[in-house]
Amino acid sequence: MEEPLRDGRTLVVQLRDRIADLIREAGLQPGDKLPTEAQLTARFRISRPALREALKLLEQDGIIYVEHGRGRFVSAISAAQVDRPITVFESVSDMTRHYGYETRSDVLSVAEEVPDMVIARQLKLGPGERVIRLERLRLERDEPIMYCVDYVPRGVLPARLDDIDWSGSLLALLGQYKQRPRMSAASVTAVMLPDAVIERNNLQDFGPALLITETCFNAAGMPVIYAMDYHRGSHFSFSFLRR
Repeated sequence: MEEPLRDGRTLVVQLRDRIADLIREAGLQPGDKLPTEAQLTARFRISRPALREALKLLEQDGIIYVEHGRGRFVSAISAAQVDRPITVFESVSDMTRHYGYETRSDVLSVAEEVPDMVIARQLKLGPGERVIRLERLRLERDEPIMYCVDYVPRGVLPARLDDIDWSGSLLALLGQYKQRPRMSAASVTAVMLPDAVIERNNLQDFGPALLITETCFNAAGMPVIYAMDYHRGSHFSFSFLRR
């Protein structure tokens, strides 16, 4: 049965998730062999290079393993069902969609500025280099569920700030300049929103948040985003495997 891919996520991430779904729906057990590349490309009507990238992601996640000369097999980790692996790298739009939210972004501010020492170090900026600071709220049916601050090296986005639609996906925007992030190094902390942010944006009811601070890297390994995303604790939870 053919299952063409047509939603808005990046193709490789979308395909990775569909193959993971296939493993569960087909009842494949640890040690069972995955369908062949030819079978998967026919099923999803996708190119073989894209398929191999998706299979690499599944292998990195430990969902499958490779035995050279024999094929790809379902790993023991697949038996542990994790609702939202915190190790998944994806856009905020994709992540909120997974939770069933159809969010919109309110751009609170966008400005070019001199970075402080922490941001300059995370983005590996030299003396005199500047950043774009983007501050946004993510809302679900007019209810704030995320407060986000992103820093992007100015040299990565050479366009005039006023010519950019900042309410869309930042990852997609960077992709237009061949700088789309492919991975990140992140940390998670339970916090409250900063008092100044609460007062300035009338967020007294936001409550506790999970702050994910991450540095995102492009395919060449260069940092292109330093992000601080405050996920409203009443709306988000993340899971992980221990091994």
